[in-house]
Amino acid sequence: MLSGVSVSKQKNGTVYYRSSITYRNKHISLGSFSSEEDAGTAYLDALKIIGDSSINLLNISYCNFILPFEKAIILLNFRDNQLYFKNPIYLRKGYFSYFLSPSMELKFDIDDLFYYSSHKIQKRQGHLFVSDYGMQYSILARYGIKPYAVVGRDYDFANGDLHDYRYSNIIVRNHYHGVQQIQKNGVIKYRTFIHINGNYVIGTYSTEEKAAIAYNKAADLAKSAGISKNFPENYVESLGPKEYAEVYTKLHISKRYLSYLESLK
Repeated sequence: MLSGVSVSKQKNGTVYYRSSITYRNKHISLGSFSSEEDAGTAYLDALKIIGDSSINLLNISYCNFILPFEKAIILLNFRDNQLYFKNPIYLRKGYFSYFLSPSMELKFDIDDLFYYSSHKIQKRQGHLFVSDYGMQYSILARYGIKPYAVVGRDYDFANGDLHDYRYSNIIVRNHYHGVQQIQKNGVIKYRTFIHINGNYVIGTYSTEEKAAIAYNKAADLAKSAGISKNFPENYVESLGPKEYAEVYTKLHISKRYLSYLESLK
């Protein structure tokens, strides 16, 4: 058997080959391969990374490795920064990079290092998420951004880099469901809309909190009119129960929307 290679069998009896390496007293799995030759080559690739300082972040994607790219990043970080992570993380000065692919480098603050060192980021249909306790969570949730939020409307990246998730680079414009920040005569206001067989504008309000409560009120009215839809609820933590109730009672709702609900009775 080649160095760094062991043989295993799947439940159906299919033979495959595991590759691994021990570096700085850490036993590191390099992946599973269909042939002993490929597994052995992956082991040699790993040896080259840890032993050749000329291999770095700038050129590692151009190396003709059988070793999976994420394993190469893990080894490169361990070599350069003396810290092992099971995910493709590379420590930078003041932040860290998480590589989803050679062309997709996500940047995060050091404050998030512990979380992403133990939670694998996945990408599906353009959405980035992690699995936690059997549930899937968008990485946007850590910034208070809703999963349905649209970049450029609900949030922005200050430096224009759509892969830079450092907190100072994230600008959240709309924190609540059914609320959209707008400018009216040069003044920032908040428009509320609800989706029921199309979008209905509920009203335009002076604060984001009022707009969020207006959405809740519109959802309550819809339920009272017999609309059986699971409307999400906006939680306005800045207001106590009494203040919330006062705002809820006084808020004006679009006559067009009220007329629509009346037509359903």
